[in-house]
Amino acid sequence: MKNLQVYSQDTAIKKRSVHKLVSLFKDEYNLTIQSLSISFIKSDELREMNKRYLKHDYNTDIITFNYSKILKDIDGELLISFEEAKINSKKYRVTYSNEIIRLIIHGMLHLLNYDDSDSVSKKIMKKEEKRLINKINFALLAGK
Repeated sequence: MKNLQVYSQDTAIKKRSVHKLVSLFKDEYNLTIQSLSISFIKSDELREMNKRYLKHDYNTDIITFNYSKILKDIDGELLISFEEAKINSKKYRVTYSNEIIRLIIHGMLHLLNYDDSDSVSKKIMKKEEKRLINKINFALLAGK
C-alpha cells in the first residue's frame, strides 16, 4: 500500500503484517488511504507528544491524529508505544502481536470518528474493536 508509512523502533514489528492488517481494515470499511503513518516509538517519546499536543502529562499506549476531511478517505497518524504494548500484553495476558493488532485497530477506529471519551461511546468502540480483532486475526491466520 503506497500511501501507508510504517516506522518502528522495535524490530519485532513486522511492517508487512502492519500493511496487511491496514489493508484488511480498509477493505472492511471500503476506505481509501490518502495518507497514513504508523509509528512505533518509545513510551517517553509518546508521553512527550501527549503532553505537547494534547496537554496530557501521562503515559498512553496510542495517540491518533486525524487530518481527514472526508470520513472514508483516511489521512492521519497513529503513534503507538511499543513499550506500553508490551506492558499491556502481559497485563491482559495476550500476545504482544495481538496487542499491536488491537492498538492499530483502535487507532484506525478513531480515524473513523469512533470515540472513547465517555462510557457509552467507549462501550460502542470496544464492541467494534473486539469484532474487528476476531475477524482480522482470523483473516491474518488464514493468510487471506
